[in-house]
Order: sequence, then structure tokens, then C-alpha cells
Amino acid sequence: MTLGHRQQNFAGNVAKLLYYIYNKGYTVTLGEALRTQEMAEIYAKRGTGIKNSQHCKKLAIDLNLFKDGVFLTSSEAHRPFGDYWETLNPDNRWGGMWNDGNHYEMKG
Repeated sequence: MTLGHRQQNFAGNVAKLLYYIYNKGYTVTLGEALRTQEMAEIYAKRGTGIKNSQHCKKLAIDLNLFKDGVFLTSSEAHRPFGDYWETLNPDNRWGGMWNDGNHYEMKG
């Protein structure tokens, strides 16, 4: 599968995830989706990211989760959505498995 096809599958899975989140009574704002290689290197030096981020391949997104207007920052708050995310494609990974709960990605 080409990178372009993976990106299309990823985008479709994000749409399904957003629909699922909203149907459960939550809302989101979009966080980082595309990250330049330069920014990935800066984050890696800071210890807040990795050089080979899936964001650089357009295969990751960060979602800011809200319930009743309250910003939910814990990975645990994202768990039901991370679990759902991983059912959509065997290559989907949820960042809560490494304490980055608002991160949703596809292996590339």
C-alpha cells in the first residue's frame, strides 16, 4: 500500500473516530496533525516527541477532548476512544499506551 493510500485510510478512520466521539456526548478541537521534520527534531531534543513521528507522514493527529465544556487532559479520559480507534484498522495505535492519550496514529 502506498503512503498516499495509507493517508487516505487514516483520514477516513479519523472521520469515524470524530463521529464516534461526538455520538458519545464529547467534543474535540483539533491538535497537531502535520509536523515538519524540523519541528520533529526540535521536539525530540526537548524530549517531547520523536524524530520519526507519524505526524511527519500525515499519519497522526492529536485531539483535544472536552466533556460539557471541560477540557479533559488525562490519557484515561481518551481510553474508550483509543480502544475504538484500534478496532478500526490493525495498524492504528493509540498514544495512551505510552502516556500520550490525545494521540492517534497509523503505523506507516
